[in-house]
Amino acid sequence: MTSEPGSFARHTTIERKPEILRQVNQSHTYPPDIREGLLAFETEIRASAPDATTAVSKQAGRGAIRPLQEEAPDVAFWNEAWRTFQGRTWLQVPWLFAETFFYRRMLEVVRFFQPGPWQYVDPFAPQKEKELESALPRLLPILAQEFREQSTAFAHMIREALWGNRADLSNPEVAATASEGLQDGQSDRLLIDDTARIWAYLSRSPPARVDIVTDNAGMELALDLRLADFFAVRGVPVRLHLKQTPFFVSDARITDLYHTLGRLASASASSAALCQRLHESIADERITLRDDPFWCTYLSYHQMPLHIEQELAESGLVLFKGDLSYRRLLDDRHWPTTAHLAEIVPLLPAPFATLRTLKAEVIVDLEPGQAEALSAADPKWMINGQRGLIQFLLPEHLE
Repeated sequence: MTSEPGSFARHTTIERKPEILRQVNQSHTYPPDIREGLLAFETEIRASAPDATTAVSKQAGRGAIRPLQEEAPDVAFWNEAWRTFQGRTWLQVPWLFAETFFYRRMLEVVRFFQPGPWQYVDPFAPQKEKELESALPRLLPILAQEFREQSTAFAHMIREALWGNRADLSNPEVAATASEGLQDGQSDRLLIDDTARIWAYLSRSPPARVDIVTDNAGMELALDLRLADFFAVRGVPVRLHLKQTPFFVSDARITDLYHTLGRLASASASSAALCQRLHESIADERITLRDDPFWCTYLSYHQMPLHIEQELAESGLVLFKGDLSYRRLLDDRHWPTTAHLAEIVPLLPAPFATLRTLKAEVIVDLEPGQAEALSAADPKWMINGQRGLIQFLLPEHLE
């Protein structure tokens, strides 16, 4: 819940979300009414805080979350969820709903769905562009790496794809460390590493398809595309699941994918060759792109729609990227750190792995005493992106 004292959920809601609104306001030449709308939204959120001034509280209706008011295809879906929390403030709701509804409300303010000059303009595009440019010095040498052994190549690529998950612009403190990767002597920061198990499974027989549920654009997306290329050139079809609308600042959309390919195509010879192969794979559908609206909702994976289940059932391996997917797998609840993912997650229709750097206070499958030792060594270990996991779940009938 966003109300939990001292929690990262509370801090993110009251401190980070208004800062995101200010950054969006500064990044575009919006007309006065959009600028005023962003300021009013910021005030609404800040008025939720117990220490909000009387003037601010009155101005924002004491911080009560208001519903969507525009006309758009998804308004009924979101407002049905809003009615569950009608009258509550931003500090009185589940964190997952607060975060996802925040981004949907922002799209209303900036007229993303409405006809006019701002229709379909990504409010986060300037930030995404800046992140990709700043990542190139670290990224290009990685993309140029070559490996003699397939198992070695896979291990390097999946771990780089994991640590690229730090490049999360909704969390600037973590994003600032995105270029670090996993340094020598830091293997203890990978709390769960099932890389060898995943490779053993893949080596038994080629999967019918690999699905990658992507997270961030920029550096992380480039590393995901490198991993997709690894499979595609070996004859394994890949399906990339991206976001349909701007989400969590830096989440990757299909437009971001093509922008990334365009930028990398002119960055170096090795990245240009990679982009050429990726374009060819997309053209002949060895790599397919999907952006179902489900990935931009508050729904957990326990609530996965039937058509998404059926699509994933065709896959031989699903890679869920990022902290949000991990939270959605666990229904964003305070499970004991020694609980088991296999006993919590819904019965997903395909083998899957979750690749995640820790940026939220949710984790399971640790050893007894491990969480306590980590907290003693680093009080922010759950949220600072300095630790990660690659965890694989294989249905029993496929063991």
